[in-house]
Amino acid sequence: MCGRFVQRQSLSAYLNELGEEQLPLAGWDDTPLGRYNVSPSTAVHLLRTSAGGLVASPVRWGWSPAWAKGKMPPPINARVEKVAEGKFFRQIWPNRALVAADGWYEWVKDETDPKRKQPYFIQPREGSACFFAAIGKYPADGEQRDGDGFVIITADSKGGMVDIHDRRPIVLTPELAREWIDPDTTLHRAEQLLLHQGRPSDDFEWFKVGKAVGNVRNQGPELIEPVK
Repeated sequence: MCGRFVQRQSLSAYLNELGEEQLPLAGWDDTPLGRYNVSPSTAVHLLRTSAGGLVASPVRWGWSPAWAKGKMPPPINARVEKVAEGKFFRQIWPNRALVAADGWYEWVKDETDPKRKQPYFIQPREGSACFFAAIGKYPADGEQRDGDGFVIITADSKGGMVDIHDRRPIVLTPELAREWIDPDTTLHRAEQLLLHQGRPSDDFEWFKVGKAVGNVRNQGPELIEPVK
């Protein structure tokens, strides 16, 4: 995790749920994003703070430091257990952001045929938005440059969710999500928030969906419809 997710609402709808009274300085739009199959290496709308205030802008999903270029594909996730102390993400650890989403996908291998995988969609039980904790290097003037990108921070799955995947994105409540991107939040507090205060597995439900989600070209609300 996390390899695909859904951003179907408008940025204004996510902001309303976040409880953020300040409108973004840039990137604000009331048009539904309508993305039901967000994939790595594509530009994804993030919420973050800059020197002037809140910013909503598209940033490439995936990042690696310059010294790692060409050695491996840019990671799309960072493990919370190592992200604050490890050298790989040291450069971007202070650069906190949120991915506002409606849920994410995971694939489970068929016990009788490992080559076959069943996709599941995971979402909050009450239908609220997810706010994934993220870090990255962001475009200074809105134009993507080589070296820009972000990763989603993940933790061990617990409870029944571990049957779907052993990792999951760290999802924050609106209150903690606001604290996460607050520039006054210390790095120590940010780490403790992720380690101990992400939303628990019991807050989520998951169900089988059609295998069409496996093709990144497929989009549309039918991708998150339950199947038997």
